[in-house]
Amino acid sequence: MSSTEQTSEESVAVISGRVVTPERVIEGGVRIEGDRIVDVGSVDGDADTVIEADGRLVIPGLIDLHGDDIERHLHPRSGARIALPMALASADRANISAGITTKFHAISFERDDEADRSPELAATLTDAIVGADDLLADHRLHARCEVTQKQCVDAVLDVVANGDPDLVSVMSHVPGKGQFQDVEAFKQYYENANDHTVAEAEEMIEQRTDISMATLRERVDRVVEAAHDAGAVTASHDDEDPAEVERLADSGVDITEYPITLETAERAADVGMTTAMGAPNLVRGESQWGNLSTADAIEAGVVDTLVADYHPPSLLAAAFIDTGEPLPKRVRRVTANPADAAGINDRGCIEAGARADLLLVNREPTPTVARALVAGRPVYRAEREDR
Repeated sequence: MSSTEQTSEESVAVISGRVVTPERVIEGGVRIEGDRIVDVGSVDGDADTVIEADGRLVIPGLIDLHGDDIERHLHPRSGARIALPMALASADRANISAGITTKFHAISFERDDEADRSPELAATLTDAIVGADDLLADHRLHARCEVTQKQCVDAVLDVVANGDPDLVSVMSHVPGKGQFQDVEAFKQYYENANDHTVAEAEEMIEQRTDISMATLRERVDRVVEAAHDAGAVTASHDDEDPAEVERLADSGVDITEYPITLETAERAADVGMTTAMGAPNLVRGESQWGNLSTADAIEAGVVDTLVADYHPPSLLAAAFIDTGEPLPKRVRRVTANPADAAGINDRGCIEAGARADLLLVNREPTPTVARALVAGRPVYRAEREDR
């Protein structure tokens, strides 16, 4: 048993905090027995472990449905690969320190050697994530399928057949579609961001545009059907057209990630899809690609969840961006709402019976995590002691 583990009989009391419940903020604390919350409100210090909140906010642990930051832990520079156990451990600690207690690693099944992506590496990462049993957070797999590449579709179908992913998304990075609204935008991204030569970028354009829409849709339908048969939630990526998002919903896609236009996000809401937008987009105040801003989508009332995308600290920061909404609603976008979207309804809120994933948060000068508990276990502390 590690120093952070506790038996089912052990109790924890978090006292003297400002607790963010699903509907309001209350003065008080949280009592935990084993891995579950048993009481919220007037909690005394009669417990095996007592944590003094000192007036800090107490919020649920964050749930990130789409974070690809593991790639930078594995390859801090292009071509420079770190050992997988070290990469996973550093990603785990980085996410815990950012307040993320349930992490869906968005592993890209895409053939792009210059960007250190391949279906073989994705399968290796899948095995490591699924097999990890010594990490602090709850780590899960979000398999991202590049449907323009048949070998990647086949690779995703293999991991789905194994029952590995909890979330499967379909994407088609095609010039003139999605985040790349024109061929030049596609070429510029792959030349600059992924260190491709002009010739390599042009070859990718030729390969990815030489596939019919009927073929792409058939692959999408096959992946979505297999994922649902395996009990996984499904998502689509960078949807740009209201009619297309309606077709995806009819095919059974549950979540739209980063819709390109407000009209698309509104149609997704109309047909009952969950809409996920990027937290970095909200924190930065704009889309990196000039697409729909998260702030505008929130103002229109069409954002259900936020995701960390490439920057885990933005997920916590996003809950404290003033959108004109009460704090509990903003917190739900990074806790209860993603839990509901992923079908893991035992967490994401502070109420009796919920899994005890909790954060003690300092709001100033920027939102940071002072303490974190996962399934009732204190796993992280970053408090300066006065001497």
